[in-house]
Amino acid sequence: MGGQSPANQHPRKAFGWAARDPSGVLSPFNFSRRATGDKDVAFKVLYCGICHSDLHMLKNEWGVTVYPIIPGHEIVGEVTDVGSKVTKFKVGDRVGVGCMVGSCRSCDSCNNSLENYCPKTILTYGAKYFDGTMTFGGYSDIMVADEHFVVHIPDSLPLDAAAPLLCAGITVYSPLRYFELDKPGLHVGVVGLGGLGHVAVRFAKAMGARVTVISTSPNKKKEAIENLGADEFLFSIDQNELQAAMGTMDGIIDTVSAQHPLLPLIGLLKSHGKLVLVGAPTKPLELPSFPLLLGRKIVGGSSIGGMKETQEMIDFAAKHNIVADIEVIPIDYVNTAMERLSRADVKYRFVIDIANTLKASP
Repeated sequence: MGGQSPANQHPRKAFGWAARDPSGVLSPFNFSRRATGDKDVAFKVLYCGICHSDLHMLKNEWGVTVYPIIPGHEIVGEVTDVGSKVTKFKVGDRVGVGCMVGSCRSCDSCNNSLENYCPKTILTYGAKYFDGTMTFGGYSDIMVADEHFVVHIPDSLPLDAAAPLLCAGITVYSPLRYFELDKPGLHVGVVGLGGLGHVAVRFAKAMGARVTVISTSPNKKKEAIENLGADEFLFSIDQNELQAAMGTMDGIIDTVSAQHPLLPLIGLLKSHGKLVLVGAPTKPLELPSFPLLLGRKIVGGSSIGGMKETQEMIDFAAKHNIVADIEVIPIDYVNTAMERLSRADVKYRFVIDIANTLKASP
């Protein structure tokens, strides 16, 4: 099956936009999705968010891309069909699929609802599925996924602005919970005010934290405080501001994917504080040991979250009215959007209006 063309591998005709080579340029693409299995949920894709990792994968910047590739792992839509053994979803439900569509379901991680740390996690696009075919993401008209990897989107959340929560949202929610930065009254720093950072501020505030945005862009101060509800803003290039804030933070969520120094961030932490990296710079960061030893501080990392926690995050977002700030675009704008994303020219997440703009060629 893996040797056939993507249009003929499965019985269900599908249409999306794919890149064929490391230029990363996306264009219309006919492919196919599997028939709805016993435990599968099929849904019409209505919106799909554009994540920074889509850009890395399109251009093979991590060296793992297999072409053709259809990106997209912030996918929301409406259920059209369910398998005979599906218990959690019915036709018409509002649903989402995030970064993964499969795992072994039997290892320690899977047994603890941490499928994201399973060594055999199957990513939503650009990965080999159980049947040997490649997975294709949400820049497409339909999606089929095992119900275990599908989440309910509550009616109170607008689908377009909820889509980015499936990647950006869970990426920041999970470390806030795991590293116990979710207690009221704690002082939490958020480094970088992009797709991840702006939702991190909202989640941390909803958990009761005092939140300081740490940024190299002083022009983001008004936005951070007035629109996103941060308590304070720290211009991280200003030595006086840094000095004044030394040793004041219980934890920091670092969302930056570019090279940046960790030493000033470690200095901002109280003793026993936690610096959690969720961005993925391509080159190693320098990590000095003395500042860690002298304050028993830790530097950790975190990657998305398990399915149970992803549903919890979506329900928490609905309860607290948390969504991403988005710019909705038609599919034929997607290459321009990628170019803008590469220079951080978006506030704060592009979301493709799949339902109204993705049209199969006749």
